[in-house]
Amino acid sequence: MKAIYNVKALCLVVALGAAASVHAQEDKSKEKELNREMTLEREYDPSVQDASKVNTLPKIKEPVVKKMPIDYSTFAVPTDPQQELSLLGSGSVMTEIPYSKKRGYLNLGAGNYMNINGDLGYHILNTEKDKLNVFLSHRSTNGNIGYLQMDDKQKAKLNNNLGGINFSHEYEKLALKLGFGIDHSTFNYYGFVADLRLVDLGVLPLFDYDTNQANTKIGGTIGFESKGHGPFEYALDLDYKRFTNKYGMTGGLGGIAENTFGASFDLNSEFNGGMTIGLEGEVEYFNYGETEPETTVPFERNNHLESTLSPYLKMNGERWNLRLGANAMIITGDEKKVFLSPNINFDVELAPKTVFYATATGKVSANSAWEISAVNRYINPDLILEASRTWMDGIAGVKSGAGAGFWFDVFGGYKITDNEHFFLPQVSMLTKFGNVSNVAYYNAKKFFGGASLKYSYQQLFNISLKGVYNSWSVSEIEREEPAGESTITDIKAFGKPKAELFGEISVVPMDNITLSMDYYLGTGRYTHAKGSNIKMDNINELNMKGTYQLNETFGAYIKFNNLLFRKYELLYGYPQQGFNAMVGINLNF
Repeated sequence: MKAIYNVKALCLVVALGAAASVHAQEDKSKEKELNREMTLEREYDPSVQDASKVNTLPKIKEPVVKKMPIDYSTFAVPTDPQQELSLLGSGSVMTEIPYSKKRGYLNLGAGNYMNINGDLGYHILNTEKDKLNVFLSHRSTNGNIGYLQMDDKQKAKLNNNLGGINFSHEYEKLALKLGFGIDHSTFNYYGFVADLRLVDLGVLPLFDYDTNQANTKIGGTIGFESKGHGPFEYALDLDYKRFTNKYGMTGGLGGIAENTFGASFDLNSEFNGGMTIGLEGEVEYFNYGETEPETTVPFERNNHLESTLSPYLKMNGERWNLRLGANAMIITGDEKKVFLSPNINFDVELAPKTVFYATATGKVSANSAWEISAVNRYINPDLILEASRTWMDGIAGVKSGAGAGFWFDVFGGYKITDNEHFFLPQVSMLTKFGNVSNVAYYNAKKFFGGASLKYSYQQLFNISLKGVYNSWSVSEIEREEPAGESTITDIKAFGKPKAELFGEISVVPMDNITLSMDYYLGTGRYTHAKGSNIKMDNINELNMKGTYQLNETFGAYIKFNNLLFRKYELLYGYPQQGFNAMVGINLNF
């Protein structure tokens, strides 16, 4: 293997925006493959959100009144954003309390392991032309977690606080959007992969499990969008994001600082009776430095720019829609590269309520510190990751809702990515922190296939089931200057699940009461530690929840998680919470 462990800094996506309904993001896990990386287009939903996912300050959007899911999970997930594994985890709490048209909301919840949730938001302005929203969210945990390798227990600590403000104004010919947010998270590196009995022999140091790392994200955005009064339509968004962490791997020295300047646009025009021709584009410039006190680690700064241009043509028929386009992508700096990918979308109505769809596209993934910290907060704090290049990401399937209350989706796809990153545990005798995640880079191909089924009866009974099979082909990257010979002879898609199964049932036995149960199974995950590949325990989790809506103002919920009392890890060496419960209330005012 020629896995590159490059010095690059982690991630998170504070996409600024706020729905006038200001909800904390709704979990779409049961609807589509997870893209856990947050984008500027996601709608904000002030529901109780996974502690590991309270990282996004979404973009301003028009209000949408919908039911409010309340989700809670204490830990980040190591999977690629396209893996659905990150959708579930110990501590999920979900309510189905519908939000009213009142201006404010308050959610408070608490459970064992000292799991605490809090959300507060208010619509200061909510007129046809002006919207101004403010919001605060809190997620924390501070409980003892039992190690899987030994009987010792270690306290897993997390304290995540997010706040923001969003404003929009409708002019006669354009819409203006503004947003600003801060996300501050502290946590400890409580996991390990080394046998701590070696500490007594003087072979390994006793790592620091108590000191809290601190990740801070600050983001702002401004956007303009035309309102259909000219021959051309346009949209322009400008944003700035800053990510910093407090400590490097040595603990006493400072971490890294990442500044990202971004711009995206869409310019298009209709012609020939409904056809549309356009050009989309996105540009991001990444600049790196150190926090104080400065670290002595010899960072390769690799300040660079990533850009994508996407010309396209849209055509719509009576029963079909087609978008033909291509992506031209450029990476500058040490990873200088130019590559192309298709950008094609097609769907056609085969029969009433039955649609065939197909998509073929590609992208460059920055894997910035901002983004990666949303997926894996326990990554080596000195790392600045390399970009990944997806040449093809295609999917095709058939969706149908032909039966009364019945819906299904059968799909399959293929993805080709160069320089894909895979998380592996890293232990160094020369560092202060213990088990952190390093990154190995491979060229990866993935075939996936699956099906989703749903049935609903008069909003009284709902059941959904989804299964996905992933087949990975992973190979070493040929480099002109190898970073060292690999000690891994049997390369796998480390950390990625081979098969996943999702299930959910909800019942409304009487007015204002909802009972539900969800289940997740993830199998076929491997990691590499102590010189060999290790098969990780399957994730096999069953959760139950109940909600009660007294009136338009007050609601309450209770959730029991990990009812099968299973022990497992999302990141190797970081065991998840066992059985846990949470109770909470929601107020609309």
